[in-house]
Amino acid sequence: MTNTLYIKKRTLAMKQIHLSLLVAAAMIGIAVLSVYEIVPQEVARFSPFLLLALFPGAWLGSDRSCNLLKKSKA
Repeated sequence: MTNTLYIKKRTLAMKQIHLSLLVAAAMIGIAVLSVYEIVPQEVARFSPFLLLALFPGAWLGSDRSCNLLKKSKA
């Protein structure tokens, strides 16, 4: 039983890491495209904020210690 819970928790954590790495790779890609002047400088300047706004799961996560929407059993 404990082993199953560990595997489930680890699987959820791995999904979080993959999403974070994908967003970071997109930010680096936009920066590289801006260096070669494929993407305008203004777009590249605000793209990290835009990417974080579009993918809040990458930096907020789903396993927070304080979840106001979750009802407690006590």
